[in-house]
Amino acid sequence: MIVDLRIYTCQPNRMAEFVKLYETMAWEIQKRYLGRCLGWYTTLEGPLNRVVHLWAYDSQADREQRRAAMAADPGFQAYLAKAAELGVLQEMQNRIVAPTAFFKAYSEAQ
Repeated sequence: MIVDLRIYTCQPNRMAEFVKLYETMAWEIQKRYLGRCLGWYTTLEGPLNRVVHLWAYDSQADREQRRAAMAADPGFQAYLAKAAELGVLQEMQNRIVAPTAFFKAYSEAQ
């Protein structure tokens, strides 16, 4: 398993606007294509105006296939266009991480 850790920095005082846009236009689409959301969070302390979400995939190939299918969806394209039009995002980052052997063994035992 791999996890796509995504960190979006919103323009100051516009995080609520971005979250609402995502909730209404993208959440259902991403769940349909990407499947396993491990968490969707907003920052309370530390660097502010950040949205963090994590998506689990079986492999990098699985991730690429799922994201390509989602990117082709007209509804997702409309969401991206609206987000760009509103200018609510300052920066987008993603990192691909994998569980350590000890955590993988722990989580499988649960």
